[in-house]
Amino acid sequence: MERSALQLRLIGETVEIAKASGVEVWLRGGWAMDFFIGEATRDHEDIDWFAWADDVSALTDGLLRSGSELLPGPPADQQLDFCKQDVESSFALLDKDRFGRVVVAGGPWAGEPWPEGMLDAPPGRVGPLRCRIISPRAQIEIKRMMPVWVPGRPRRRKDAEDITRLEAALRGQGTRRT
Repeated sequence: MERSALQLRLIGETVEIAKASGVEVWLRGGWAMDFFIGEATRDHEDIDWFAWADDVSALTDGLLRSGSELLPGPPADQQLDFCKQDVESSFALLDKDRFGRVVVAGGPWAGEPWPEGMLDAPPGRVGPLRCRIISPRAQIEIKRMMPVWVPGRPRRRKDAEDITRLEAALRGQGTRRT
């Protein structure tokens, strides 16, 4: 679990950098699930985030100052990828449409809405570390729909396992979370 400890430290660092830069970020993917559940459930390859496209400059400046390296990757209007201490952090970029809905910021799906209420979840927590997360219902929808939205992307076993964990945590939410 050394890798998990390092990733948790980098999540905390990113939260602080975002806060100091006046930038909002939300965990997505496996770490968002873990922060909703309240513990690390599996090893994670990377750290996935959402951020507003308008905040790219401030976020990039803060991460570069902290020692992160900007990686080549998808077009910058869609996602930014960074690496620090051999841990990749990917920031998928968000925008709002004329109706105020959260949408994909760039690329071939620019303007397509993300699940309603995706950014409305309370912060999650692992140990003493708190972080904004996307809502568990949005996490489930994204994990279910990704192979449909991105043809050619196979359904992954870890996504099915994450959906099962999230659904179980939602069923038990009233008795465990405060």
